[in-house]
Amino acid sequence: MALDKQEIALWFQGLQDRICQQLEAFDGKATFQEDAWTREAGGGGRSRVITEGNVLEKGGVNFSAVEGPTPEKILNALKLDQADFFATGVSIVLHPSSPKVPIIHMNVRYFEMSNGIWWFGGGIDLTPIYVIEEDAKHFHQQLKAVCDKHHADYYPKFKPWADDYFYLPHRKETRGIGGIFFDRLSGNDDFTKEERWKFLQDVGELFAPLYIEIAGRHKDETFTEEEKGWQLLRRSRYVEFNLLHDKGTKFGLDTDGRTESILMSMPPLAKWEYCHTPAPNSPEEKTQSLLKKGIDFAGM
Repeated sequence: MALDKQEIALWFQGLQDRICQQLEAFDGKATFQEDAWTREAGGGGRSRVITEGNVLEKGGVNFSAVEGPTPEKILNALKLDQADFFATGVSIVLHPSSPKVPIIHMNVRYFEMSNGIWWFGGGIDLTPIYVIEEDAKHFHQQLKAVCDKHHADYYPKFKPWADDYFYLPHRKETRGIGGIFFDRLSGNDDFTKEERWKFLQDVGELFAPLYIEIAGRHKDETFTEEEKGWQLLRRSRYVEFNLLHDKGTKFGLDTDGRTESILMSMPPLAKWEYCHTPAPNSPEEKTQSLLKKGIDFAGM
């Protein structure tokens, strides 16, 4: 039986359940609050937000499956002919309380149209407030292992794609240490739909154990007011990227998605300091120096 959109959406719902359960167990205090919603033009979703936990100050794990006539903005942006669309997936952003624990994002998604066009897309990236090279290496090695399991070309292609995507051109810096990013993965002579789907599933299942391992290394470390201040500055760059450059945010808003769910990626607090420059030879300066494209974190 051919893989269909309802089977894909059902799996995404299960992924949301599994990730929420793992994160709640890890945090040990807070639980996700669910907000189910419907979209007037078709479809809906389940937004789940966690706040004021032992580790997680704010986080969201959202599922959606929306459909209907494709808005003109989307047709123009994607250079597509008019047809109805269906889009489903899971989107996650976690903002920890401690500046020693990194922010993380993941999105895995499926898109199809009534004229037969379909593709998978997604990405996962890590935004450390302080870049720890051991963590960066482990993060990228785990992503590379998942990619290599499915095709030797995946990581060499998707890692630079993430460097380019998670980039703030107005700051001339990356959002963090990147990860992998991919879009419009459809069928061709080399890949069937089922093969693309299995890759996306493995990326989705990697998220929780990978983040829990890295976050668990640092969640109990003490930190200073100065380090907390640096976290708020780095969070401001996260806000700038999501509002100015993130295509997922734009897609959600352009398809009349639920605004509260789309903007759940915003941190609870952030700050902008005029012309801030890290002190010479400081941990902050070291982190700033690593926010650039093309670093081989997996080979550190």
